[in-house]
Order: sequence, then structure tokens, then C-alpha cells
Amino acid sequence: MPMEQRGVDTIPDEERTSTPRDLVSILLGSNLCLGVIVFGWLPPSFGLDWWGSVSAIVVGTVVGTLFTAPLALVSLRTATNLSTSSGAQFGVRGRLVGSIVGLLLALGYTALTVWIGGDVTVRVLERLFGLPASGLSYGLVYALLAAATVAGAVYGYRVLLAMSRVLAFAMTGLLVLGLVAYAPDFTTGALPEAGGYLLGGFWPTWVLATVAAGLSGPIAFITLLGDYTRYISPARHSSRRVLRATWLGLMLGLLVPQLFGTFTAYAARAALDYAGPLVTASPTWYLIPLLLAASAGSVGNAGLMLYSMGLDLDAILPRASRARATCAVAVVATACVFVGHFAWEAQAAMTSFVLLLTAIGTPWAVITLIGFVRCGGVYDAEALQVYNRRARGGAYWYRGGWNVAASVSWALGAFVGVLAVSLPSYEGPLLALTGGVDVSFLLSGAVGALAYLLIPVRARAAVEGDSGAARATAEV
Repeated sequence: MPMEQRGVDTIPDEERTSTPRDLVSILLGSNLCLGVIVFGWLPPSFGLDWWGSVSAIVVGTVVGTLFTAPLALVSLRTATNLSTSSGAQFGVRGRLVGSIVGLLLALGYTALTVWIGGDVTVRVLERLFGLPASGLSYGLVYALLAAATVAGAVYGYRVLLAMSRVLAFAMTGLLVLGLVAYAPDFTTGALPEAGGYLLGGFWPTWVLATVAAGLSGPIAFITLLGDYTRYISPARHSSRRVLRATWLGLMLGLLVPQLFGTFTAYAARAALDYAGPLVTASPTWYLIPLLLAASAGSVGNAGLMLYSMGLDLDAILPRASRARATCAVAVVATACVFVGHFAWEAQAAMTSFVLLLTAIGTPWAVITLIGFVRCGGVYDAEALQVYNRRARGGAYWYRGGWNVAASVSWALGAFVGVLAVSLPSYEGPLLALTGGVDVSFLLSGAVGALAYLLIPVRARAAVEGDSGAARATAEV
């Protein structure tokens, strides 16, 4: 299969041969991995019982999916990725906000996937073959997983799609075997080792779990969905079908692995750590399937994340090819894996990462969706590519390539979100107004939306751009 040559340029319609079924395959197959499974462990580690954990994950995932799925329609119309498409609202240079948000999201989830996949792999090899769980062992496993991930990401979308189709069936089978393997020790009660509710009461802890474990999953895709839907032709597939496929793919791809993670967390009594108890509680016959899930599943998920990172860096540095950008970000992601393993405590690192990036990313997604509604899904695809072609002008040039109104609205929303977030090592001053409950994503999204909607009517025309306005001219 040839290496993909496309970066964030406009995909010609004759190359847009994917289908909504492919979208379901890629969202399901890529997410059936330990990097997503481990989020199901967070609610038990916060001190919730089985039903509290399940309800938090389901509610958060459903709400997040309803909010996130419509973003898939943006790239269906623009034939480029979402951060580039957001130039219609933020300006052809201002869309760098989306590229940076997407880069950070994908970087964190890539590192997390390789991190947890490598940890489980080493522990399984220790049980099977007596491999010492030393720094050298972890380093070698992380390097091998990272190398396999880079290979898939560099070859591009078609290879990753083929891999996801295989993983959708293979990983489902491995998870079904896992239910049988861990069922004898399953319990529905809260784990005593968790030390009670993390935030001192049920509802504050439940809300934290809803955001950290449930809502964070769909939010992770706010800049990724367009990587896949840009290869679907709107001339052959309706928006309704694509939206349904996105909703189904996200729901299945997130709920199935996360609820498996919750189930195994209670069965393995994994209150303070997930990888170690998971391997220790596994019957011997399930160790090989667990090894396959930890390695192959991690490569599939991290490959898609790394692919997205390459596109976002390509959007930031147009002179860099997608392949070079992918290799560059792979080095950074691998470094984060080593830092995560040797310097961070898993629960605190994961919680801080997802809460902070959810608060920062939500207002960007809200503004992008508002813009999609305002323009009726009609975009000037050529004008979106001005920055990538190192040119000036066009419908989305605004002021020097920036739409100040949209950029300021995002900044205000992100700022309020940071002030309202509750992390293990930081508590925002606005928590006093919310009773100590972290609703940073709600506040950040609401502030970003209100600021954007309160732009005067005269300015709205400028915000939407005019497809018949100035044409792009080459920079001298």
C-alpha cells in the first residue's frame, strides 16, 4: 500500500472514497485499546462503586458525543482537517489555535496509550518469561511500540484504516475473553483501597468522574474527526449518514473499552494502579491475549493519534512534509512516555491532562460549531488553504490572517476554564463559586460561545467571511 502524500491540503473528490462504515470501523477499532480502557479505571480509583462509575462514564460519553459528533460534518464540507477548516472562523492564521490544541490533545493521548500499553506488556512478559521489570525493559518495549506506531502513522490514512478494520474484530474478541477471565473476582462495591470519595462526597466525585472518564473521551476527538471525514465525499454520502456513523463509532468505540476497564478495575481490585493489578489478577490462559491487546491495540490507537499530530504540525509548519512532521512529533511523544513512566503518578497525571485540555479545547470546538451553523456548512475551500500556500488575502484573511473576535472569544473561554478547573496539584479560584465541583468545561464553553455570539451584527458579516471577497495573492 503506497504512502499517503496528502497533508492538510484539499482532498480532491475522486480521492474521497471512504464511507460512513469506514468511519465506524476506524472509531471502533482504534479505540479498543488499553489507552482508552484505562479511563474506565479512573472512577473506581476516585472511590465510586460500580453503578456510580458506570453512570458517570455513560452520562459523560453520551453528552460529549452529542456535542462533538457534529464537528465531523465540517471536514465533510471542506475536504481538509478540522484545524485548517477552523480558519473560516479564526482566520487562516488564527486557525493555528486549533492546530496547537489538536497537537496537545493528540500528544497527550499518544503518550498515554504507549505508556499504559508498555507497562502491561512488560508485566505480562515478566509473568510469562521472567523478564525483569527494569528501566531497560520498559525502555525497549516503549521504543518498539513507538517504532511500530510511527510506521503506521507515516504510511497514512489507508494503512490505519485497514489496521482499524482488523482491530475492530480482533480486539472485540480479546475483550470478550477478558470478561470471562476476570468475572470470578468481580465486585460491585467501592474499593476500600481507594480511601473513600476523592473529593469527600459522592456528587462532587461523580461529576469529576463524568468529566475525567466520560466527557474527556469524545472531547479528545474535537480536532481528530476531520482527519477521517475529509476522505468521505458529500456527493455520495449525506450529512445525516455521516453524523449517525460518527455518533455510533464514538459511542461504541468509547463505552465498550471504558466499561471493560471499569469491570476489570473492580475484578482486579485496582484502586491505586491499573496495569499491575490487571496483570496479577489475570489467569494464566489470558496472559497471551492480554499481551496482544497491550501491544497491537496500543499501536492502532497511538498510530491514529500520531497521524493527527503530524497533520497538525504540518498545518503549523507548511514547509514540512506530513511524513517529516509525523517523525518529529513521534520523538516528542516518546519522550513524554518516558517522563510519564518515571516521573508521574498515573491517576494524577491522567486527571490533570484531561481536565485541563478539556477546559482549553471546549471553547474552540463551540466557536467552530457556531461558525458551521452560521455559514450553513458552506465554505470556500480555496480560501482555507491560503496559509498553507504561503499567500495572503481571501475570504478568511480578516486582519492579517486573524479573526480577532473569534480568537479573543476562545482565549476568554479557555482562561475561565483554567480558573474553574480542579486538578490534583491546582484548584482554580472560581471553584469557590461552584461549590468545589469542577464544571470548567461548561464554563469555558459557555463563556467562549457568549463572547462569540455577542459580536455586533455588523461584525458578524466579517466573522463569516465572504466567499466572493478578496482573492489570495502570493506573498513577496
